Amino acid sequence: MKQASVSDLVTGTGRVTVRAIAAETGLSIATISRVLNGGGNVASDTRERVRQVVERLGDRAPEPRRRPPARATRPPVFVRCPYLLTDYFGHIVTSIAETLALHGHRMLLDAGDAVVKSTVVRELPRHRDAYGAVLILPPEPRADLESLAARGYPCVVVDPRTAVPRGMVSISAAHFSGARAVTRHLIELGHRRIGVVTGPPHWRTRDDRVGGHFAALAEAGVLGDPELMRYGEPATKTGVRVGGELLELRPRPTAVACFNDKVAVGVMEAAAARGLRVPEDLSVTGFDDIDISRATTPRLTTVRQPLQEMGRTAVTMLMRQLDGHAHEALSMELETRLVVRESTGPTPGSG
Repeated sequence: MKQASVSDLVTGTGRVTVRAIAAETGLSIATISRVLNGGGNVASDTRERVRQVVERLGDRAPEPRRRPPARATRPPVFVRCPYLLTDYFGHIVTSIAETLALHGHRMLLDAGDAVVKSTVVRELPRHRDAYGAVLILPPEPRADLESLAARGYPCVVVDPRTAVPRGMVSISAAHFSGARAVTRHLIELGHRRIGVVTGPPHWRTRDDRVGGHFAALAEAGVLGDPELMRYGEPATKTGVRVGGELLELRPRPTAVACFNDKVAVGVMEAAAARGLRVPEDLSVTGFDDIDISRATTPRLTTVRQPLQEMGRTAVTMLMRQLDGHAHEALSMELETRLVVRESTGPTPGSG
């Protein structure tokens, strides 16, 4: 039998679909389409990753084709998102649900306000209705996650607050490099006195982003100033409150880098209340690139997190566990990208 080409497998025989490749690789359908169509702006390792998956799926495709197992017989996967499904968490949960469906699984969702004392996680091994779990930013104590890891329960943690136990799989964004990129951007604009509104103490994400900020300052020969650092919950009200504190300093910062886009909106509100213009008097940056970043005036310079790809990759890693495959990487970081808009500009008086 003649060996089918990669493009034949995807477009000719229909034995391998773009959606199947997306489910297997964790990449977006748009990225896979660019690879298959020979488009540009795709890393060579990504092209090779897609090629290998296509060929593997093609080799695995039975001839003659068998009837696939009934999807209704597959148990659901437990997905815990103990937060309101705002645009940030909504993007992750939606991509998890879509990717699970491609694998023939339903999602058993537990969502709402964070409850640190919840026993849901530690009781998962006794949850006979669930087929593994995806835990998004779990607030539970580390001991609960250690219990899951010790029992070998199939589980993936998305964007962990703290370092996950040994042997547990986690997916997160590249917070350190994202924070370093946005601070570099401000430094290139001439800013040296940069305020930072970061996340709650003891969050791993907070530590990574503060580290990236200080690394960019050090590269420019600038010492970090603890006086310019504030922290709090990632909410608009935090930006209004502690952003206001930063703007009362003398001399005040010429720029403020924020933990997320909502905090940045609060800092912009605090600036407006003091008669400061963005970016003429104060540059402001966010993190996440959620919808609100494009609804502000001016639009927000921010760091884009690959939220949907985090969800897809989490499911792919979980499916590998359920199929009995070992993981080469237990902790995976996905690339972030600086998005420059109108909320950042040169330091006041430099023009």
